[in-house]
Amino acid sequence: MTRVGPVLVVVCAIIAVWYGATVWLNSAWVYDQAARSGQAVGFWNMVGQTMALDRPVLPAPHQVVMGLWDGVTGQKVTSKRSLVYHGWITLEATGLGFIIGTVAGLLLAVALVHNKALDMSFMPWAIASQTIPVLAIAPMVIVVLASLGVKGLLPKALIAAYLSFFPVLVGMVKGLRAPDAMQIDLLRTYGAPKTAIFWKLRLPSSMAYFFASLKVGVAAALVGTIVAELPAGAVAGLGARLLQGSYYGQTIQIWAALIAAACLAAVLVGLVGLIETVVLKRMGLVR
Repeated sequence: MTRVGPVLVVVCAIIAVWYGATVWLNSAWVYDQAARSGQAVGFWNMVGQTMALDRPVLPAPHQVVMGLWDGVTGQKVTSKRSLVYHGWITLEATGLGFIIGTVAGLLLAVALVHNKALDMSFMPWAIASQTIPVLAIAPMVIVVLASLGVKGLLPKALIAAYLSFFPVLVGMVKGLRAPDAMQIDLLRTYGAPKTAIFWKLRLPSSMAYFFASLKVGVAAALVGTIVAELPAGAVAGLGARLLQGSYYGQTIQIWAALIAAACLAAVLVGLVGLIETVVLKRMGLVR
């Protein structure tokens, strides 16, 4: 209860501020419509109307919850109006991109740790690549790959891999270099080859860094997938749901898709955390 209490306080504060912002941002529309009809509107009547608009500037929390509930349970999961359907489309590209980015980051981190020349030449470029906004690079990647006949899942996965690659690379480089010089020298004294040092010392020492970077990477991969769905003109996926909502001014649909994406990210990060607990326990690194 001591851990849940502060969280509930923060959640309640956010909801209270959200409702206040809903009244503030939507009140102009309510007063404008009342003036057009020549009718006066009282304060509490105005408050009620701001929370029941079909296309509000900012939907109230209960409207978003209802939109999310309708998107999940209001139709079959195979329906193109279902958030489950769109979430699955996004999850496919996210999973593939996350795997590509993780494998690439892991392999390159091992190479950088064992090759100083490669570390000095490649690492600055890897850092510089993250200064390019994904909103700028995603359309270019989508257009170039489309011109080569590559469409669908792979372009979105590559954008997801681009965002998930860097956290894994940095985390694993830091983790593989975590053992101090005395530990490495001790193994060398016993005649241990580099492969033995890697498997028995460097890799176990890097596990905490590895899973921490995976949590960042999987969330970044989801963001990359959603961003990649926007310039592609996708008709499926949470990004497409956001795009359709913006086209038709369906702010409730937009917010419901955003909350669905946040919930999906939380599930993915939680899944990585569960795997982390299992792996570290089997390795004897945690009790």
